[in-house]
Amino acid sequence: MPRPHVLALVQAGGSGGRMDVLTRERAKPTLPFAGVFRLIDFPLSNLANSGIDNVWLSVQFLGASMGEQVSNGRPWDLDRNRGGLRLLMPEQGTGSTDEEGFARGNADELYRIRDQVATDAPQELVVCSADHVYRFDFNEALETHRRAGAECTVVTATVPLPEAVDHATVETDDDGRVTGFAYKPDDPTTGTVAAEIFVYDPEVLVELLEELHRELGADAPEGDSGLGDYGEHLLPRLVDRGKVVAHPIGGYWKDLGQPHKYVAAHRDALTDDLGVLGDLDWPIQGHHLHRPAAGVLDGAEVVDSLVSPGSVVRGRVVRSVLGPGVVVGAGATVRDSVVFEGTVVEDGACVERAVVDRDCVIAAGAEVGSADTDLDDPDAITLVGRGSRVGTGTVLGSGARLEPGTTS
Repeated sequence: MPRPHVLALVQAGGSGGRMDVLTRERAKPTLPFAGVFRLIDFPLSNLANSGIDNVWLSVQFLGASMGEQVSNGRPWDLDRNRGGLRLLMPEQGTGSTDEEGFARGNADELYRIRDQVATDAPQELVVCSADHVYRFDFNEALETHRRAGAECTVVTATVPLPEAVDHATVETDDDGRVTGFAYKPDDPTTGTVAAEIFVYDPEVLVELLEELHRELGADAPEGDSGLGDYGEHLLPRLVDRGKVVAHPIGGYWKDLGQPHKYVAAHRDALTDDLGVLGDLDWPIQGHHLHRPAAGVLDGAEVVDSLVSPGSVVRGRVVRSVLGPGVVVGAGATVRDSVVFEGTVVEDGACVERAVVDRDCVIAAGAEVGSADTDLDDPDAITLVGRGSRVGTGTVLGSGARLEPGTTS
């Protein structure tokens, strides 16, 4: 029998402001993870492994960098004449001012492409974000959605209660129907949150997007539909209709949208593949350049760390991730940090509780970050932007931010 027509939309987001200097010159979903992956690899790999091959990737910021990373869908066998991967870019001249240009939120973005969704006429629309690490068979949520006759299925994850303030919390009855929904509550009562993976009835979705726009658009600024993010109006309206169900994701799920969460997810992956990274039957694919094997040379010490291909270590690396081609000189220390591709940490330099972007030089004797940095504080992680040089003897303390291309 023919498979149901499922359309997937990956929302690649805006400028990723919370990641500060790391996303000045790249779309957030192209940030590396665990040395050899990119964040965008996870939704695209999970969709491809689930057999969903009609995928739209919506890019709102630095689309060229995203296009390079996804290589027209080749790593996921999505480069094809029918279906496959399609990049959606902001457009001008295609409609009214609240239908074109840059979206003002992920629900606003859905409104802008509603006509394209209606024309494609899928049986279900899967919508997911691009800055989370997880393993998930989307067919499980689709089965839940169809069995319940739902208008929307919300895939949920469980996080510590203090972290729920950054998410939408979800409450359900014994049958899995969503009875309560709060968007980024100040005082959350549950750690069950929306994992930013949704299955929609497309006809209902388009109808509600237009209904909400009629209600909200008149009071919105020019060029804004008024719908904002999914948790502001769209999901509450759907929940009120009584046909929203939840589907727990199970296994590992992590939001990497802030520096401390980005570092925390890397620390999770140091000694465990999380049930995500090492499953040969469910591979995480991506656009990778081939490099020679990493070198750990005489005098080096590597403890609970990930060392990517092409790296050379002569110093000490502890609980850290080195991207491809990173060099750690003799007497240098990298501890509790993430160092991106092609960066050089010269002899005697120290990088601690920091994230250093690609193609940087941490000169001999320089200190980046501090052992006293609170790893749970999003503002305390030291961040060094792409192509920067931290000069000999320079000290960058906790929370320092170095813009891309800076020489200090």
